[in-house]
Formats: sequence, C-alpha cells, structure tokens
Amino acid sequence: MSAVRYRQGLSEDAATIVDFQVAMALETEEVTLDREVTTRGVAAVFADPTLGRYFVAEEDGRVVASLMITYEWSDWRNGVVWWIQSVYVLPELRGRRVYAGLYSHVKEMVDANPAIRGIRLYVDDRNQSAQQVYAKLGMNGEHYKVFEWMK
Repeated sequence: MSAVRYRQGLSEDAATIVDFQVAMALETEEVTLDREVTTRGVAAVFADPTLGRYFVAEEDGRVVASLMITYEWSDWRNGVVWWIQSVYVLPELRGRRVYAGLYSHVKEMVDANPAIRGIRLYVDDRNQSAQQVYAKLGMNGEHYKVFEWMK
C-alpha cells in the first residue's frame, strides 16, 4: 500500500462519496438508497457547509475512504461536538488502518480548536467489526444509546 493522504472532501469527490454511501447502506444495514436522493444529499453538504463537511482518504490519487462530519451544539460544554457519519472504506483497504488515519486527521483538527469539544458517532448494533475499530481508537459506546424516529 502506498502512502495514504487525508484531506477535506471536495465537490469533485461527490460522485465517489455517493457510491460509497449507497454501498455502505446496503452492506451495513441492508438498506437500498435512492441514488438520486443520495446524490442531492451529498451535493447539499458541499453547497451549504453549515450542514456538514466531508473528509476523505486518498491513495495514488484515488479516494478510498470517506466520512462526513455534522455539528451538535452542546450547552453543557459551551461548544460544538462533531458527529462522524457516513463512514466508508473500500473493502480491499479494510484492516490497513485507513479509517484510523482518517479519524486521526479529524481528531487533530478537534484537538487544535478549543471551540470543538469532542467527537461522537453512532453505529448500527449489528456492525460489530466497526464497533471494534472504534473501540481500538479509544472511543466508547457505554454512555449513550441513540433513539430515533425517521420519516
């Protein structure tokens, strides 16, 4: 594996990110996403940075992993918490610490900015391999359980 570079996602990465989201939803939750809706959703993030931002891992000029950050205001901490969402690593690169590098890139940004108070993510209960990766990176899922209502 050649060197992996980590950077903020660019609008030129949108088609790849859409592909990743469609693949991830099917793989992890057995959900088939509407590609057109997902394309508009990814484009919306690039058009309006208040919705979130993407970070990608790139190897040999090819995007091989991505994640999205969204924002939560915490009155308890008087600051913003970054939520990691939409994580995807190409299957052939899993187990090579590509996500760990991407997470480290994001965590360094959080550490450098006192207004950002932490990082959270949610993971499907059935996705045991992802949970093991997150635990190895020092995250824990012992404090909160996420509830949702979705249309």
